[in-house]
Amino acid sequence: MWSIGELAERAGVTVKTVRFYSDRGLLPEGTRSTGGHRRYGPDALDRLQLIRSLRTLDLPVPQVSRILDERDSLEDVVAGKLQQIGSQLAALRWQEAALQLLQDCAPEERAERLRLIGAVAVPPSTAPLARFWRRWLPPRLPARLVHAIVDQAVPQLPEGPTPTQVLAFTRLHAFVTAPCPGTGQGRQDQPAAHGPDGGRPAVLYDGLGEAYGLAARQLRAQRSPHEGEALDCFVAAYARSRGTRDTPAFRHQLSGVLAADPRIDRYWELTAELTGPSQPTPGVTHDWLCSALNNQTAQAAS
Repeated sequence: MWSIGELAERAGVTVKTVRFYSDRGLLPEGTRSTGGHRRYGPDALDRLQLIRSLRTLDLPVPQVSRILDERDSLEDVVAGKLQQIGSQLAALRWQEAALQLLQDCAPEERAERLRLIGAVAVPPSTAPLARFWRRWLPPRLPARLVHAIVDQAVPQLPEGPTPTQVLAFTRLHAFVTAPCPGTGQGRQDQPAAHGPDGGRPAVLYDGLGEAYGLAARQLRAQRSPHEGEALDCFVAAYARSRGTRDTPAFRHQLSGVLAADPRIDRYWELTAELTGPSQPTPGVTHDWLCSALNNQTAQAAS
C-alpha cells in the first residue's frame, strides 16, 4: 500500500491533486494507516491515470465520476464532446469571417453590416429559412413533399465561410425574417398556383421537382433555354395540377400566368452567392424553364 505522497509521485501529480479526487469520491482509498493516513493500492494508480486522461479532454469532474461508475458510457460522452467542439469551431469560423467582413469594408458600410451580423445567431442556423418556406408554400401540402421542397430550397451553410458568404447569409436571413406579404389574409402576393383556383398544388410540386432536376442538367452543361424533355415535364406538371391537357393554347396561357406571378428572385440570388454557381438553385432552373416556355410561345405566335 502506498501513502498519498507515494501515489502522487508515481502518478506525476501533486498531493493536492490526489486529495482533491479522493475527497470527491473519484479515487477511493484502500485503507487507513494506524495513524489515520490514507493508503492506496496499485489499482489506484491506474484509476488516477484514467482520471487525468479524461480531464485532459476537458471533461468536468461530475462527468468523469459518472464514466468511472459506468453511469455514462465513454462512447456517448466522446460523441457529445465532439458535437460540442464542432459547434464551437463553427462559431469561431463564422466570427472570424464576420470580423474580416467588417475589417475589409468601407467605413460607411460598417454600421449596416454590423446590424446584419448582429441579427444572426452564432453559430448561424438555417431554421429561419425553413420557416420562410413553410409560410410561402401553399397550405395542406403532404408533409413528405414539404420536407423535400424545404430540403432543396434551404442551402447548406459552408463549414469555413468566407466574408462574402457571411454577408450573403446575413442578407438572406434579413430577407426571410422581414414581414412576408404573402402570408397574410388572402395571400395576395403568392403565386397563382397557391390560390384556390390554382388546381392541386401537391400534384404541381411533385412534377416541378422532376422538371427542375432535368433543367439543372442543362444549366450545368451551359445550354441556353430550349424546348425538350425538361420543358415538357415542367408544363405537364402545371397541366396535371389543373386537370387539363398540355396544348399550345395552354402553354401560351401558362406563359402569361407565370410572368405575372410574384417572385422571390432576391432569395435565389443570395442563395447562389452562398453556395456558389456549381449547383443551380431551384430559382435559376425555374427561370430557365420559363425562358424556354416564353421562347417557344413567341416562336409559335410569329
